[in-house]
Amino acid sequence: MAQTKTSLTNLTWSEQTELVGLVLSVVPQTNATLFPQYTIGLHAWFLDQVRQLNPQLSQYLHDGQSEKPFTISDLEGEINTQGKQLQLKSKQTYRWYVNALSVELVEWLKKWLEKVPATIDLRSAPLEIIQVAIANPPTTYQHLLSSKTLKSLNLSFISPTSFRRKKHHFPLPLPRNVFHSYLRRWNDFSNLPYPQDEFLDWIDEYVLINRHQLQTTKVAAGKRGTVTGFVGAIEYSLAKAAFEQPEFVDLFSALGQLAPYCGTGHKTTFGLGRTKLSWTENTPSIESLAVETQLAQRIEELTTNLLKTQKRTGGTRALNVCQTRATILARQERGESLKNIALELDMSYETVKTYAKIARKALNS
Repeated sequence: MAQTKTSLTNLTWSEQTELVGLVLSVVPQTNATLFPQYTIGLHAWFLDQVRQLNPQLSQYLHDGQSEKPFTISDLEGEINTQGKQLQLKSKQTYRWYVNALSVELVEWLKKWLEKVPATIDLRSAPLEIIQVAIANPPTTYQHLLSSKTLKSLNLSFISPTSFRRKKHHFPLPLPRNVFHSYLRRWNDFSNLPYPQDEFLDWIDEYVLINRHQLQTTKVAAGKRGTVTGFVGAIEYSLAKAAFEQPEFVDLFSALGQLAPYCGTGHKTTFGLGRTKLSWTENTPSIESLAVETQLAQRIEELTTNLLKTQKRTGGTRALNVCQTRATILARQERGESLKNIALELDMSYETVKTYAKIARKALNS
């Protein structure tokens, strides 16, 4: 079959651009099944694309301890379920979103667009890239700050969203959590830092919740473990006294406009926390979320049982090891090969094989 040439739509921006979001329209050539944690594969594919043009940048994105200057989404489109897996339809168009939050990554994107690859290789589901377009317009942090001030914000959380609080997941979009999430990215990448504690105290004092429509969900996310998160929409506004500090009002508005680029909460580089600056009631497919929830619940169940077999359960090491082993075992139970699991978890095949064996032995003892 002849390869369709990828359509590139209005993909130009100035050298000053610091933020941009792209949407890739992709098409599976045959019906294909995906495991619920398929965003790990999208994450790995993206980093490999960066590596091919800029190995140093890819290493930083993979290993850097600071905020990551990119986000990706899961696939948007009609995704059905087939047993414990997800199913993509042949010839159906799906959309995948990628956002860059730093000058260096925006520059990489511009070079990458000079020779867009024909497909995204998801192993079991190669996806032909038929179009790349702008999703979030090219801009700068200064432009967000100086643009028209928004005195209220409607935010929609399109994919499961969560925060970390006292070493646990916190599935509520309280103003302080939400704006702390945005401010961390802003202070890391904008070169226009603001005092964190002072601003967040102002958020606590003056940001109001006008309405919300939220539901909680549990999903397997990232390379191990599960996340309890939420999807839905919320509206924030400002109390009258907030306007006595206009610089924080401007930042409140700018961070709201940053949200579609940086996402909300944690694990945004694995598809969580995708956010729109609008009120929308379009939430993820209940069927596909149910499959992801089943996997998350199984990982959590296995983690709990494995922890009971540990002689030492203090600290985080035992929990991390048990979560990793539980993730491997749960995915293997759903028919995924240890080889593919090893590739996606960035672990050696022998280690994954050993972890699966140890986990089964511990559970059967």
